[in-house]
Amino acid sequence: MSSGNVTTGVAVADWLNRVLPRPLDPVRSIKAKLGFLLVASGTTGLAYFWWMIGWVPPMTSATAIGLALLTSQVLAHGMTSPLREMTAAAGAMARGDYTRRVRATSRDEVGELAQAFNRMAEDLAAADQRRRELIANVSHELRTPITALQGVLENLVDGVAAAEPATLRTALAQTERLGHLVADLLDLSRLDAGVVPLRRVRIDVADFLDEAIEHATAAAAGAGRQVRFQLAPPAGTLTVTADPGRLHQVFANLLDNAARHSPPGGTVLVTAEERAGHLHFEVSDEGEGIPLADRPRVFERFTRGDRTGDGGTGLGLAIARWVVELHGGAIRVLEPAGHGPGGCRIRVSLPLTTSRTGEAA
Repeated sequence: MSSGNVTTGVAVADWLNRVLPRPLDPVRSIKAKLGFLLVASGTTGLAYFWWMIGWVPPMTSATAIGLALLTSQVLAHGMTSPLREMTAAAGAMARGDYTRRVRATSRDEVGELAQAFNRMAEDLAAADQRRRELIANVSHELRTPITALQGVLENLVDGVAAAEPATLRTALAQTERLGHLVADLLDLSRLDAGVVPLRRVRIDVADFLDEAIEHATAAAAGAGRQVRFQLAPPAGTLTVTADPGRLHQVFANLLDNAARHSPPGGTVLVTAEERAGHLHFEVSDEGEGIPLADRPRVFERFTRGDRTGDGGTGLGLAIARWVVELHGGAIRVLEPAGHGPGGCRIRVSLPLTTSRTGEAA
């Protein structure tokens, strides 16, 4: 069917929908509407029968209409009860209760609507839970640096502490932590809203990793961390089509995370290899590692396990996961390399074939 015919059909349907009367709209019960429908249909048929034949069996007709009306009310109960349940559940949702569900046993359109309603209720409950957790976590994360900064400033104002470089560095560190947290939250809000386009270009992997390690080394030195970054030379020339800015954000988070949890004098190893149509990056450190029970949640927001005093915002790995998935890839925690129990090993896998997911127009 051509687009012109489809447009004409839609226009005719819309016109009929506006022109045709709706005499049963004032009736507030579907069961009553079905009863009226049966009575009106039966009466019309009997009237036509009387007009054509000339006689109508009165008692038989009245009995048939009455039985049809009673049967419609009994059978329509199962059709309308999900709608009443949905009305009650919608009212509960408006009051903040997302636990109500609708019994969806029929296979008709009302049953499909009930199933869709239950799925919507589950999604709303999950979104509300995430919202509550986000507010609680953000409040906690903001309170820590604000309290520390307030204490430093109060000591300076009261004359308890002098405006020495060490004191000012403490205040600056807390201010920078606030800035990192706000920047991470803005990044996550853009990612959630889907307004982060990917501007893909061909990237030389060796050059990209050299630059990422150079930046990570400077950042670790500025934070006073005695960590050495090592890049295992890739086998051959490796390239990938990706957004260099967003990909750099991933490795900045991974390398910073590895540096913060590495022991003094530890080594952070970065590798890259091509295998099975994917480019696999790995970042390994010699720190305490991630417990097995925490690995499924390590890429969730504000998930840092027991390492609450490491100075991070708890958002870096969540941002890394979002960016990798925007590229059509995957990120996960692997078992540490070698025979030792310590260390953390994270793999980023990117497809070598360009996907248009999240790509800028």
